Amino acid sequence: MNVEKLMNDLEKRHPGEVEYLQAVREVLETIEDVYNENPQYEANGIIERLIEPDRILTFKVPWTDDNGKVHVNLGYRVQFNGAIGPYKGGLRFHPSVNLSILKFLGFEQIFKNSLTSLPMGGGKGGSDFNAKGRSDREIMRFCQSFMLELWKIIGPETDVPAGDIGVGGKEIGFLFGMYKKLACEHTGVLTGKGLKWGGSLVRPEATGFGNVYFAQEMLATKGETFQGKTVVVSGFGNVAWGAVRKVTELGGKVVAISGPDGYVYDKDGISGKKIDYMLQLRATNEDIVKPYSYEFGAEFHQGKRPWEVKCDVALPCATQNELGKEDALTLVKNGCICVCEGANMPCTPEAIEVIQEHKILFAPGKAANAGGVATSGLEMSQNSMKLSWSAKEVDEKLHGIMKNIHEACVKYGKDASGYVNYVKGANIAGFLKVADAMVDQGII
Repeated sequence: MNVEKLMNDLEKRHPGEVEYLQAVREVLETIEDVYNENPQYEANGIIERLIEPDRILTFKVPWTDDNGKVHVNLGYRVQFNGAIGPYKGGLRFHPSVNLSILKFLGFEQIFKNSLTSLPMGGGKGGSDFNAKGRSDREIMRFCQSFMLELWKIIGPETDVPAGDIGVGGKEIGFLFGMYKKLACEHTGVLTGKGLKWGGSLVRPEATGFGNVYFAQEMLATKGETFQGKTVVVSGFGNVAWGAVRKVTELGGKVVAISGPDGYVYDKDGISGKKIDYMLQLRATNEDIVKPYSYEFGAEFHQGKRPWEVKCDVALPCATQNELGKEDALTLVKNGCICVCEGANMPCTPEAIEVIQEHKILFAPGKAANAGGVATSGLEMSQNSMKLSWSAKEVDEKLHGIMKNIHEACVKYGKDASGYVNYVKGANIAGFLKVADAMVDQGII
């Protein structure tokens, strides 16, 4: 494999798709050796086939606001690789959505889903729709229009979308209702559904829970736990909410959360009703965290990131490339011992280099935030079997999956010094399963 040639060719075909190209390069650089050791991969053109999506659906989404004005957004579904199961990945509704971001997310999803050991391929979708300031009726009309196109290429054994940024239980409900109307069937075509109509317990908090379970395993390799640790979390949505809950449960103290407007520092720790308030903040669709400071008398730092707060553990749970080189240097200076990604690719390559150079524990999102899609997979299983598991059963299965992912990362990522390169370990473990399936199924 010639990584530079592959990347040059890919950039010529997809110029300017920065996030997608960044994600592909990271994987190629870490799997190069194992790829070259297995000539059957080269013979079957695995890399050339893996880095391009199976198909992409792009469509317009016209909808009418409460005043009767017509708006048009863009909708997408990227079906990246279905070698090990139906395409699986969330829908993101946010003004920042573009094809590069969705291709990066779909590519990452291939390996993340593979790591869970569940039969799920990789995909992603969404729209540049902005729900801020929109009524529930407007959001409903948008979701229904979006599904008018999406339903043609999804299904419980074909492609099973879930939620992501901007797509929570409310949006999944509107989408599911329209799918059911169009397809004339009640099946598990979407995950993140309401508990009364096919959803799974623990799903809303699963990504955050899984992130903390993974960090717990990482800390254990150093004889550490969350007990008494100071933790900083970015974001304040479902992932951050779940992470704060589980850290608190395990004896840690979360002192900061953030939003696009800045971060709040709460020296007393975020627990109890403060955690519940995070859900209220998200439900407003205002996408700001400042009101927390008014509600609980915490410090608010306008336009800043939380990584300047002294902490033992950092959990980036907001969005891609939110933690840069200078942030990483600050974390190192302040004695941080573990950085565990709760979002998709929140750390820049330069930040990861700094963290790994200083031998700080670091886990990439494709491994550490796999708890969300793992629990989506568990929801699919429950739908298929027409039953429902208790919260305890789901949480135990989730915990077990995250432990297994950690073990796989250690297996393929530990170097001669004993340091675990979790990025390399996750990429190799995820790649091998998908690549072998592609070889077995022929060149198609």
